Amino acid sequence: MILLMELRLADLRRFYSLLERLEAVLGGARNLAKSARTQWPRRGVYFFREAGEQRSDSGSGPRIVRVGTHALVSTSGTRLWTRLSQHRGQLESGGGNHRGSIFRLIVGTALINRGEFICATWGQGGNASREVRQHEIALECAVSNLIRAMPFLWLAVDDEPGPASIRGTIERNAIALLSNFGKQPLDPPSSIWLGHSCNRERVRKSGLWNSNHVDQTYDPAFLDLLESVVAGLETTG
Repeated sequence: MILLMELRLADLRRFYSLLERLEAVLGGARNLAKSARTQWPRRGVYFFREAGEQRSDSGSGPRIVRVGTHALVSTSGTRLWTRLSQHRGQLESGGGNHRGSIFRLIVGTALINRGEFICATWGQGGNASREVRQHEIALECAVSNLIRAMPFLWLAVDDEPGPASIRGTIERNAIALLSNFGKQPLDPPSSIWLGHSCNRERVRKSGLWNSNHVDQTYDPAFLDLLESVVAGLETTG
């Protein structure tokens, strides 16, 4: 058990070192409050941070709280910006559609469970009437404000859609590496992290705004793949 934890800690350090290199290439993290549709790669992987959430075992600096990608179905044509904008919500109204973003859904659930909102229709069904959406707008706006403030990095990987894509491999293994679900915690969330109030055990116990892959075992070889992509971006500038 101790050996496995030490190996995971070393891999976490390498992972965050690679993200530091990625951040240097990007010229810094960005947040969705100030992001627009233009100048995004067609496809990629994104890594969200959150205010107040810091690493405590693998080094210093912010910890990653969510990893995601898109177009993992072979027929999907979803672009990176499309997925990010679903998380961001609508700039004009401040609202959004939690039925189209699992990220929004689980953040909203945590706000409800923390006692900040009452919304019986949250997460109910794949569609909702205009009346229901109007009832949900205050919570949607609160979710938008939280997610838009989260700094994130993005890794451009323009490979073909599908579960075996480079993007899917990096997303899946990064989540499994970062997750504390069923493990000795490393870089655990702060005591005031909103995710502690989420109704999903996988979120609470993983320390991530993710449900998929948090209970899986990561393959350390994905770090070589991640490094090769980052090195390619460093070369092309």
